[in-house]
Amino acid sequence: MNELLVRTLTGIILITIALLAAVQGGDLLAYFVAAIATLMFYEWTRIVRGWGPGWYAGGFVYALLPALALLWIRERDEHGLYLLIWTFIVTWSTDIGAYFAGRSVGKRKLAPSISPNKTVEGLYGGIAAATLFGGAWTLATDLGRPLLALAPVLAVAAQAGDLFESGMKRRAGVKDSGAWLPGHGGVLDRLDGLVPVAVLTAAAQLLGLT
Repeated sequence: MNELLVRTLTGIILITIALLAAVQGGDLLAYFVAAIATLMFYEWTRIVRGWGPGWYAGGFVYALLPALALLWIRERDEHGLYLLIWTFIVTWSTDIGAYFAGRSVGKRKLAPSISPNKTVEGLYGGIAAATLFGGAWTLATDLGRPLLALAPVLAVAAQAGDLFESGMKRRAGVKDSGAWLPGHGGVLDRLDGLVPVAVLTAAAQLLGLT
């Protein structure tokens, strides 16, 4: 099967599951997030094997903080569901925009020593997509207007998270963090951008920007 088709089908399934868990909230979302965080930590430990105890401790924090952030975003107030979906939209649109912009017009390498396939044009495409779709959701759901400006900033954060994980994999000499998700690799490969976006969105919520 075509690689793009496999990637697309897997992505649709993952998006559907995430949205269903988000809408349900409560215990179902908590169990779902806990399971994902556990898989993230498991993959992290495989990547950093032999790097020292500090990396294991860092991996625990890396998996725990976004999990807590997602639950905090969802359950804090009546706008929690809309804000959680906004968090997903910014992350997903960044990834999708960067992927297609990079494949179609990408020429200048963004960080060739870390991730040779990522391009400056892909970065711009991800920022544009996050700004457009995140902004549309903000206006449609009457979330805080500061999110209009925050979306492109978090798009950059999402791609920084992607580069961070790519750097870890390069150091470890592995292509993917796992093989759970056809066309995508492992859980860390799929959620590396969500980690900073979730944490920073929760911080924005705490600051009253939503």
